Amino acid sequence: MIGRLDSLATRTAVVAVAGIVAVHAASLWTYQHAIERERHEVHTARLAEQLVAVKRALALVSPDERENVAHDLSGGAIDAHWSRDPITAPARTLRPADQSLADEVRALVPELRPDDVVIGAGTDPHLALAALRLPDGSWANVRLFASPPQVDDGHGSVLSTSLMAFGVLLISLAIAAWLTRPLRAMARAVARARPDRPFAPLPEEGPREVRELAHAFNGMQARIADLIGRRTQALAAVSHDLRTPMTRLRFRAEDVADPALREALVADITEMEQMVEATLSYLRGEAVDEPSRPIDLVAMLDTIVNDARDRGLEASLDAPASLVVTGRLIALKRAVTNLVENALAYGGCARLTLKEEDGTAVLTVQDAGPGIPEEQLGTVMEPFVRLESSRSRATGGVGLGLTIAQAAVLGHGGTLVLANRPEGGLAATITLPRGPAPAGHG
Repeated sequence: MIGRLDSLATRTAVVAVAGIVAVHAASLWTYQHAIERERHEVHTARLAEQLVAVKRALALVSPDERENVAHDLSGGAIDAHWSRDPITAPARTLRPADQSLADEVRALVPELRPDDVVIGAGTDPHLALAALRLPDGSWANVRLFASPPQVDDGHGSVLSTSLMAFGVLLISLAIAAWLTRPLRAMARAVARARPDRPFAPLPEEGPREVRELAHAFNGMQARIADLIGRRTQALAAVSHDLRTPMTRLRFRAEDVADPALREALVADITEMEQMVEATLSYLRGEAVDEPSRPIDLVAMLDTIVNDARDRGLEASLDAPASLVVTGRLIALKRAVTNLVENALAYGGCARLTLKEEDGTAVLTVQDAGPGIPEEQLGTVMEPFVRLESSRSRATGGVGLGLTIAQAAVLGHGGTLVLANRPEGGLAATITLPRGPAPAGHG
């Protein structure tokens, strides 16, 4: 779930939706305030027109009829009456809203001179009072009721915003998926690549940025392939050049008269040869060109265990009658042999257990030795790493056995995990796919 939330498509959608929602909310707020301002202006203009209409109508009728006419003209936001005296307070006592209304009314109706109209505050906060002087000195008194603001319950805005956000989300996900499809294809191509061979060229297609990335990656692969080729040639020359002087040293050691010295020299030369062979085998990758084929792991493990028993060592195998995987026989046998030899050398025995779990072959090699310190379990499989407490040159190890085993297992799309057993000893667990090895793992 976290990986999905962290994807480029999700991030693009979140940014797009958040931006659109923010812009839409600001637009709605601006629109509503503009509508409210327009409504207020229209309401003020209508009040001004009604006030002028009341004044003109009352001025045209006799005083006895003015109250009835004023009553007939009342309605909506005004309540008109006629009297000899004004009912408003002086203009200086106006509230800011009333003063604004008075200014707006006078601006809209120039014929209402300042002395002819007085607008003041009433006792009701929703009421303003206006007094209009008639030609005979009497007054048309009008109560002005505040126009109720247009209150939006928010349902329309929420629905509009939700629909827009949902639409933007779908469009953003579709666009992001389209844009990131070349990246996903590139990631799959890299994941399928063989770890022991140069990567196959990636297709240079998609948006310009993706094409540039694929082109740069292919260039890097070409440089790596050239580097590996040069290194292989150099190692072949080193292998030949080192074997020749060591062979001469071995012949010359045979001419040494002192048996003890001769034996020590031969032992040192043998150790040097083992170190050179192990190092060269690791660096050039043994049996890289070996084809993959079906392998019966039980038969292969039985051969390894029998070889150990023939040497008088304690080794056992617990496995089904047959368990077939697809892989390279020499590489797998080399990996398991290294693990078994480590178990025999440093743990006194090697107990192999093979079983099938969820379409994979699981091989466990256990010993009864001191194990490996927990803090060194992650580094012991690095090249040339040897534990001083259990590895020494006397055993012939140079710190490459576990490294070569791990490289072979990874090359088959599997895993190699080391763990200390609760009852003592070390357990090395290999997990291999049962079916054909993935294209990237040969």
